[in-house]
Amino acid sequence: MSGPSVAELRAVAQPDGHLARVNGEHWAGVLYMRAISIRVTWLFTKTSVTPNQLTWIMTLAGIASGFVVALPGLWAALGAALLIQVYLLLDCSDGELARWTGKTSLTGVYLDRIGAYFTEAALLVGLGWRASATLPDWYTVMGVAAALGAILIKAETDLVDVARAKGGLPSASEASGGQFRSGLLGLGRRILGATKFHRIVQPIELSLLVLVAAVIDLITGDLVATRVLTVACLVAAALQTVLHLVSILASRRLA
Repeated sequence: MSGPSVAELRAVAQPDGHLARVNGEHWAGVLYMRAISIRVTWLFTKTSVTPNQLTWIMTLAGIASGFVVALPGLWAALGAALLIQVYLLLDCSDGELARWTGKTSLTGVYLDRIGAYFTEAALLVGLGWRASATLPDWYTVMGVAAALGAILIKAETDLVDVARAKGGLPSASEASGGQFRSGLLGLGRRILGATKFHRIVQPIELSLLVLVAAVIDLITGDLVATRVLTVACLVAAALQTVLHLVSILASRRLA
């Protein structure tokens, strides 16, 4: 029995409106990865691989990027960036395969979130290790602290639905995240959101920034660029941890 065509697969795996989700789709997915992933998913439909197995491989690729980026040199930074691209590809394909096969599950959603937690933490810890001339030093500590901040930011988001579930309410809608009790807070959130500073600790952006820093370090013959990036990640993670919590408490997501 022949499998689906790419067009048939796309109609189910990438339904109308799926790529237009405000908070559900990364810019890299919209820009290029979804065009690639649908063809990779088409290949997976011809195998016995399951969506959850893809999610496990995705997570391993993300964790491996943290180990690779901790190694010195430009090639390590390039390898970590490529592993993050594999992570993103599989993050797209596991959901597409799940929608096509009808094997969507809470386990899959949970594993996907776990993969995101582990990947962000691993990459930030690896960055701190990379920035260290001797181990351990303050850059190692900064990397671990930034990783903790990234995990807390994700936990703050996920705990909204936990709190709503315990209160007998459905999951918060995307629209409720932008509804603030105070107009001034809403304006502040929009201004900060426009800067995109929070993306510095996210794996895709961070892996590319590490690669840029590695090129600069190669030219200058030191680790200044990588160390500046490590400090910037710590500052961004610390600020976002606090500001994200304030934005949740001030919004209508818990109402």
